[in-house]
Amino acid sequence: MILFPHEKIEIDEKGLAELDRRMKEIYRTIIFNRNYSADELLDTFIQHSNSLTEMLSIKNAQMEAQNEEEVALYLRDLNLAINSVMLELSKNVNFTSLSQFFHLFRIISPDTHSRHPNRFRERLVQIGSYVCPDPAFVSGLMEELFHTLPQIKHPVTRAIYFHHEAIRIHPFIDGNGRTVRIAKNWILMYEMYPPIFIRDEQEKQQYISTLGWSFEALNKDPFNFSEPLEAFFDQELNRLIDSADIILSRINEVGK
Repeated sequence: MILFPHEKIEIDEKGLAELDRRMKEIYRTIIFNRNYSADELLDTFIQHSNSLTEMLSIKNAQMEAQNEEEVALYLRDLNLAINSVMLELSKNVNFTSLSQFFHLFRIISPDTHSRHPNRFRERLVQIGSYVCPDPAFVSGLMEELFHTLPQIKHPVTRAIYFHHEAIRIHPFIDGNGRTVRIAKNWILMYEMYPPIFIRDEQEKQQYISTLGWSFEALNKDPFNFSEPLEAFFDQELNRLIDSADIILSRINEVGK
């Protein structure tokens, strides 16, 4: 496997502009609304962002777990990870390093980490028909991925790219999806975007099938920003716009 060249990403520029328009409207309303104080509207923004992060935990747990007992355990660990991320954000710390990635993994997947402490996977794994890279290449690919991230200017593009490529590498024997999705949202929330989360079973199946489709396409042509890869970027961007709409709607309600 080779990483997809980030220069070839053709993300929907109109969609990015629409997202940024919504985010500016949120912050403009908070700052300039004359009916409510900025503090009240900012509290609304923070409270609703936090409610989205709670939803993120629940949906992530439901995506990974097979029964209610597993959901409860996953939810506990995901909430610990999100609280850790929120603490880092309060210190103005962005997600930039492999050590932070391992830190999230230790919190989110403690059982797997206890069996493979601070190590990448040591055997082959397969996602559907896609065979993930040989374990011998995982460390180098992850280092290259973190080296590449600062070169991607727009944080939304950077976050979605990280999500796609980290899942494609599949660095751990278990817990990859949970760890990567929290890391992606750390990148977004540092830049004052809301988190992305999967809302329901239909979106979950769409998410999984689009990832698999894009992996297969890249196996055939690793340098082509193909329809499947474009579909993944578009779906993630649309989920992010939906999250922004939820917050904007709530702030407007309070502002009125």
